[in-house]
Amino acid sequence: MVFFFALLGGLGVAILADWLLFAPWVRAPKRKSIIKAALLQAGMTNVAPSKFVVICLGCGLAFGILTLGLTGTVLFAAVFFGFGVFAPWVYLRHQATKRQAALQEQWPEVVDHLRSAIRAGLSLPEALSQLATVGPQILRPLFADFALDYRATANFSVSLEQLGERLADPVADKILTTLRITREVGGTDLGHTLATLSAFLRDDVRTRGELAARQSWIVSAARLAVAAPWILLLVLGTQEAAKEAYMTAGGVIVLGLGVGISVICYRVMLRLGALPVEERVLS
Repeated sequence: MVFFFALLGGLGVAILADWLLFAPWVRAPKRKSIIKAALLQAGMTNVAPSKFVVICLGCGLAFGILTLGLTGTVLFAAVFFGFGVFAPWVYLRHQATKRQAALQEQWPEVVDHLRSAIRAGLSLPEALSQLATVGPQILRPLFADFALDYRATANFSVSLEQLGERLADPVADKILTTLRITREVGGTDLGHTLATLSAFLRDDVRTRGELAARQSWIVSAARLAVAAPWILLLVLGTQEAAKEAYMTAGGVIVLGLGVGISVICYRVMLRLGALPVEERVLS
């Protein structure tokens, strides 16, 4: 009995010390997977990450079988299997970049519509819902979903959060955060704030358009430079002498080094050719 009470007292002292000396343990918020974030940025909300992985494997298998049929070499088929697995990811990132550029051109118009609707006396939910019919064509389905969510839940914050998740855009996060703060704490300068934001967005779109036009040919040339050796390898793979040369230990080392150098150069090319990307506020 004495031992039991001593153990109970020691446990109480340990809990008290833990409460006084250590910060409470908080579960870190679960981060979205890279694939899911890329799918959202590309607007492919109906594609699950697991389905995208299956698509990558299927594409890699198709590349491998096609290469094996053309060259009859398992080594070349394995190399192009890896390229095939990576190809859908490259396409996904391209679509995401293309969609982000298209959205950036539309945000000033969205801000102008919101400003006009608010000045006309509409509430914030009504102003956002109205964009399903008068907003830019590319964004109308997303604002229509917001209107459905708001009618179903009557909760502006939850509907706004779901809209931000579907848009997956840093500029949208700024606009939605401004609207949320105005809704929660009130304010009379929303019209002036939206006008300033619209002017800033138009300047940003104009500057990014000029930079993208200057860098597009450089990025295209770099991509061609990365792809050209492997297209040549596929052509050479139909020749018996080339296949015998690459099937040696030295040939395997050369292919391995070539794959590594191509991947590194492609990443460096993307890093040098990419414009600065704003981080999301609501991610």
